[in-house]
Amino acid sequence: MMAGSGAAGGRITVLAIDDHPLLREGIASVLADQPDMMLIAEAVDGRSGIELYRQHRPDVTLLDLQLPDLSGSEVLRIIRSEFPHARIIVLTTFKRDVPIAQALREGAAGFMLKDALRKELRDAIRAVHAGRRVLPPGVAHEFVEHLSDDTLSNREVEVLRTAARGNANKEIAAQLAITEDTVKAHMKSILSKLGAKDRTHAVVIAVRRGIIDV
Repeated sequence: MMAGSGAAGGRITVLAIDDHPLLREGIASVLADQPDMMLIAEAVDGRSGIELYRQHRPDVTLLDLQLPDLSGSEVLRIIRSEFPHARIIVLTTFKRDVPIAQALREGAAGFMLKDALRKELRDAIRAVHAGRRVLPPGVAHEFVEHLSDDTLSNREVEVLRTAARGNANKEIAAQLAITEDTVKAHMKSILSKLGAKDRTHAVVIAVRRGIIDV
């Protein structure tokens, strides 16, 4: 039985998983005066968030993508593997489409930008609880325009990440145990997929979209 149908008196029960206390306080403040919803638990990291989910079975979970122990994607995968019908909204500071797209593929019900929580959070919770997906209207177009892009392979991500550290093709080849010609072929593919003019431009695009971190 879901927690929201019992002790919460029919209200939508919400779990917040985020390591920033001010963000959690903001969520609590937004939900405090809502007669149809209730913040039942807060977690400061991924592992405690998973345990609190198992304990409370909330109707809707708010999950930060950047946590100090596990990544938000890992928490999402674990919860959804145990509770396939879990309704989870991922929270992010940046409009990086790759990690967001990954979260949606793994079963997230939607995502929200943290700076819009006070304005849109309550409506998003109600929508997700009703079985709908949530994408912020201001960024939905920018996000979906990349969904049809060819994604980089794992090897291409490795090549680009190594290039981002200032390595030339020869050094990339040595570090990844591949030939220099293979590096050049991967880089050509990377530039094409990202629509980049050169490798520096490719790194900038990849960082902005969340494909790599530097």
